[in-house]
Amino acid sequence: MGRTTIVVLRVVIALALAGSLVVQTVITPLLWIDLAGTPMWFRVSFVVIAVLGVLTMQVFAVCVWMLLTKVRRGSIFQESSFRYVDAIIGAIGAAAVLALALAVVLAPSEIAPGIVALVCGAALVLGGMALLVFVMKALLRQAIERENEARTLRDELGEVI
Repeated sequence: MGRTTIVVLRVVIALALAGSLVVQTVITPLLWIDLAGTPMWFRVSFVVIAVLGVLTMQVFAVCVWMLLTKVRRGSIFQESSFRYVDAIIGAIGAAAVLALALAVVLAPSEIAPGIVALVCGAALVLGGMALLVFVMKALLRQAIERENEARTLRDELGEVI
């Protein structure tokens, strides 16, 4: 991966993290105020799901940042990469559960059923993304094994020569 790509990705991640902080500190309190006329269970549930949803995005962004650092250093093919990949899988899975919880919260309200179905679809897509990253983790594991194999063969060849 080129240096420019890494820099661009880091700028995008930094902007996303800055935006998420604005959402948590400014938008969420305004959302709480806007929901003043709704039942308290709905108000609390909606705001908690929103805050936790933003948190999952922040965890995802930080883990991708750390993986980009490993790519830049040429150390991505190490066992230590798995903790970040596992955290990404967990964050995406949590986002899927939160999206499903949001659908459950919205279902008895006056929200159109199509919107609830769209949120359920988003939960399904997020679950699929978590599974995709899980498969990519298996590919990373295979790449690490091949890298170790190649290193061992190079060392043995060096001894022979």
